[in-house]
Amino acid sequence: MGKNSIGIVQEYQNPQPGNTSTFTVDDRTLREILTNDISRPKGYTVSYHANPEVEKMHFGPKHPMKPWRLTLTNKIVMAYGMHEAMDVYMARAATNQELTEFHKPEYIDFLQRVTPAERLAPDLGSGGYPYNMGDDCPIFDGLYSYCSLYAGASLDAARKLTAHQSDIAINWSGGLHHAKKSEASGFCYINDIVLAILQLLLYHPRVLYIDIDVHHGDGVEQAFWSTDRVMTLSFHKYEKAVYFPGTGSLDTTGPKSNSNPGAHHSLNVPLNDGIDDFSYTQLFKDIVGPCVRAYNPTAIVLQCGADSLGGDRLGCFNLNIRAHGACVAYTKTFGLPLLVLGGGGYTPRNVARLWAYETSVCIGTEVPASLPAHTPFITHFDPDRTLFPLLHLSGRYDNKNSKQYLEGIVQGIMEQLRYLQGSPSVQLQHVPPDLDLVREEVEREVREEREELEREKGRRRKERGAGGRGELR
Repeated sequence: MGKNSIGIVQEYQNPQPGNTSTFTVDDRTLREILTNDISRPKGYTVSYHANPEVEKMHFGPKHPMKPWRLTLTNKIVMAYGMHEAMDVYMARAATNQELTEFHKPEYIDFLQRVTPAERLAPDLGSGGYPYNMGDDCPIFDGLYSYCSLYAGASLDAARKLTAHQSDIAINWSGGLHHAKKSEASGFCYINDIVLAILQLLLYHPRVLYIDIDVHHGDGVEQAFWSTDRVMTLSFHKYEKAVYFPGTGSLDTTGPKSNSNPGAHHSLNVPLNDGIDDFSYTQLFKDIVGPCVRAYNPTAIVLQCGADSLGGDRLGCFNLNIRAHGACVAYTKTFGLPLLVLGGGGYTPRNVARLWAYETSVCIGTEVPASLPAHTPFITHFDPDRTLFPLLHLSGRYDNKNSKQYLEGIVQGIMEQLRYLQGSPSVQLQHVPPDLDLVREEVEREVREEREELEREKGRRRKERGAGGRGELR
């Protein structure tokens, strides 16, 4: 996520998808499910958290952030039938009280009442607008609803993990990592990641936060700067005073005093332009593995910003979709409760491809490279209509990350891990009752609906076995 370069970023010309986000199964999708053997994962549960109201929001005609990238994502997920392998939840909006668990009440009050028609007076000293509103973080119709909905989805996902109703919980509308306690930043207004981690900390002694957005996860790092109960690990492009947000150097590792619990718990992997698939995935494994072993987290939050893909309008890496997804796959191997979130990404068709693919990684299903012919808005993915375009061929950036430079980063991270004298010992206090756990009645309805769908799939399989191949085509 990052600075809005209006002079560089061109408006996406394809029309915005309509309000058609529903999770249903028709005959074409059912054929896709049967052909690709899409089924619920064995031994673990994946939940998918979304609300179509988020997709309707509009930052403005020239703004790079396009919430309807979520519509495209959901349509691919549904076209493959992947939603049949997950528990799908309609997220509800976070309450004012939940938002102020991190953000200052006066900032939340401002977001609730401000409207596009309101003329904001710039600060006489800095010249900036209140709470850092402006071109990057505009005021638009439905702003508070947008913020509370994507934050509510992350909170709901975190609660499914803590209630052991999910092992992996996905919210592609979340991951807005730049927002601070009392100001917006880098297209982010509410820091849903911080709110979700706070929820996890009610039950988990240690949470590892991993960020693979092309921009530094500064808001999350800042929020947990002085605690050893959260380790933040950010992989990002770093060029101080040039590339937003200009933070996240290798030697930024937390408070300088070793007496502060947060010392050595903020880790940063600063990268140069053009890193490729092999270098990135190897670096990710070389660093994340030792971090997990040294810190011993009991839950992981993974921010999957898609602006680290090659060809992104605000990015500068050369990653392909499979390489980005390999980071999700590797994180999944630790078998810890995992919250998977979205983030940046400003070429909507590629954002959708990536997050749909990473959904398949979460449920352990291999889907065909060719997008299903019945995928809504499939012309957005012309001319190849594939899930895996060759993004590294965009040719925009040479790889400026030498082998020696990357080895130096790994060595620097290993030095910081040596300071950890075992994982922190935390005595969990009384956990307040979670008022948002799904009521038994709702859970019963979900189970009944799932069982009915399983019976329908069984009936279709029998029909396919009894007839010729062409009968279901």
